[in-house]
Amino acid sequence: MSLWNLVSHMAPEEFSSLSTEFPWSLRCLLAEWLENQPWEFINGSDAFCTSMASRMLSDMLEKLRSAAGSDGQQCQILQQVSNIESTFRRDPLRLVAVMRAVLEGEKAAVLKRDHHLPLSFHRRQEELKFSLGLQRLQHRVREIQALQEEGPGRDGAVQSPMAPRDMPTLILEAVKELEAAKQQVLKRIQIWKRQQQLAGNGAIFEENLAPLQKRCENLLEVYFQLQQQVMAASSELGPELLPRLLERFNEVLSSLVKSSFLVEKQPPQVLKTQTKFQASVRFLLGPRLLKATPKPYIVRADMVTEKQARELELSNYSNTLSESTGEILHNMVALETNPTSGNCCANFKNVLLKKIKRCERKGSESVTEEKCAVLFSTNVTLTPSNVSIHLQVLSLPIVVIVHGNQDNNAKATVLWDNAFSDIDRVPFVVAERVPWDKMCDTLNLKFMAEVQTTKGLLKEHYFFLAQKIFNDHSASPEDFQSRHVSWAQFNKEILPGRGFTFWQWFDGVLDLTKRCLKSYWSDRLIRGFISKQYVCKLLSMEPDGTFLLRFSDSEIGGVTIAYVMRGKDGSSQVENIQPFSAKDLSIRSLGDRIRDLGQLRNLYPNIPKDQAFGSHYNKEQTGKDGRGYVSTAIKMTVESERDQQPPSTMGAPPEAPQAPMFNLPMLQHELHPENLQPLLAPICPPTPFCPQPMPSSYPTVESNIMMVPDRLTPPFHR
Repeated sequence: MSLWNLVSHMAPEEFSSLSTEFPWSLRCLLAEWLENQPWEFINGSDAFCTSMASRMLSDMLEKLRSAAGSDGQQCQILQQVSNIESTFRRDPLRLVAVMRAVLEGEKAAVLKRDHHLPLSFHRRQEELKFSLGLQRLQHRVREIQALQEEGPGRDGAVQSPMAPRDMPTLILEAVKELEAAKQQVLKRIQIWKRQQQLAGNGAIFEENLAPLQKRCENLLEVYFQLQQQVMAASSELGPELLPRLLERFNEVLSSLVKSSFLVEKQPPQVLKTQTKFQASVRFLLGPRLLKATPKPYIVRADMVTEKQARELELSNYSNTLSESTGEILHNMVALETNPTSGNCCANFKNVLLKKIKRCERKGSESVTEEKCAVLFSTNVTLTPSNVSIHLQVLSLPIVVIVHGNQDNNAKATVLWDNAFSDIDRVPFVVAERVPWDKMCDTLNLKFMAEVQTTKGLLKEHYFFLAQKIFNDHSASPEDFQSRHVSWAQFNKEILPGRGFTFWQWFDGVLDLTKRCLKSYWSDRLIRGFISKQYVCKLLSMEPDGTFLLRFSDSEIGGVTIAYVMRGKDGSSQVENIQPFSAKDLSIRSLGDRIRDLGQLRNLYPNIPKDQAFGSHYNKEQTGKDGRGYVSTAIKMTVESERDQQPPSTMGAPPEAPQAPMFNLPMLQHELHPENLQPLLAPICPPTPFCPQPMPSSYPTVESNIMMVPDRLTPPFHR
């Protein structure tokens, strides 16, 4: 989203006073064009800045005249355009200052309202800054060339309006600007890498490397031009300055080349031994710098420990790997340039980690907290300098597992590392404690990405999750916002009264929702993250048959139905059906189970269940099939203590079981009542409908599934 999209929806009077020299009506005509110009980065009065300002004034006038031609107030606008031209033609830098003030005022207004600017706006500003810096460098090269062509006299040389400068001064300024542009490129590469890592948790990622490759190539072209000018002026630079300049040039080229060697497609971050995987590396400057050789350059992939990765980082990747920490098969691939796409890549398509050497772990660290990485390396020769250089790049952190039951904890390590790493960290250091609001963002991002839904977590969901992870039921939602959550609370400490960690429980919800409940969640039919006690508070005053869906608090990967029913004494009580697992819902869908139960009437607060869930019902087969058999269907019933009657034993042997309805086999799931624990401070205070949380206060009813002929209707469907 552009800045103009936000500004145009705000009151015009907020901006009318920004500039008396530039009417708001003209700002509206220029719209997004205005913010796509580098007003903010023209910060001088030399020949380059003056030339840029003049060109931008001309472009603006042409844009305004074109827009005025289709506007109803053409005469008035053309008069304003004429005034702009007469005011700024002699001093275009004044226009730059006015436009900068206008944009600064608009940014301040948006920040005041939204507290942030769009990411796309920041990205565009960064691109404008680099583009202008590149144009400034090209201007410097032309200045130096003009100065050289003039020879020793140089009276007619192209110079700044300021005091005349000699060749060494001009070259030093150009090299300084070259280093600044290189730093911008390196920073952009680091941002791309960080965004790639966040994409591992589900963040949106613009993975196209073409713009970044173009940026590297453009800077490299200016580098060679400037280097050529420096060598041509070597006699004027002297024996002391020239070596220093050449050293700075070499550093620019080396860091640019090494940084442009990237992992384009990452290996899996949870990697099981004896499992094949794919990855690819890309050398952005390869098409420009690698000359054709009889034998292609080979990229090698090796496993490295966290300690080895740290040593490589500290040496700025000048050291080479002494020993691989694991055995990888098919780990050598050619680095090749595709003439069609212009990409220089090594694609690993059939790699297999045969085994891993575990290193010594710290304290209570488990194998699923041990991070390693794949190191991709190669030796290449650059043209035209014919210099050999060693290229190395690390993959994102990887947790190696040997059994599927380690997958859940390994994913927790990766999730934490991806979410809370610093952009320029030492491998693979990550914070032990993070703000709760950042954890909420991470859980929401992961949930939406895994479930493939646009409906994320809500504030009430975060409140429930905070109560769960902090084991605190007395704090307010605002209290949690200032807290920090630790790695131990996330996936080391067992939740009170449970046999699993917070992440293990949350990951179970993710898996269940992804596999069986995506459409229900996306339609907001599942309340989900809500405690049993709070459900009681919501439902206790509702009519019989009001129900809602929540994720089981005591079982991993379960969803349950809570509903209001009339007790034997005529009072209302809330019952919870035993949770359904993914396996249960594969036998009969959640929508069909809800349709089966006549006890369920309205989804909380008051939506008729057929209206809410009708689109999720599966069509029931009726009549006879092609072979003449009567169709059967699985139906679900629930049985509470109120419904249970002592089985009749009249006329039956003492040990004979009671015959099931219709004399057809009944399938009963082995579901167990939830293990309720008294809370330190229940959300719901004692009421006639919602007593203190004791097991007997929240009956859990068992569900049965039975096969019935389609022409026979169970009692609750009559």
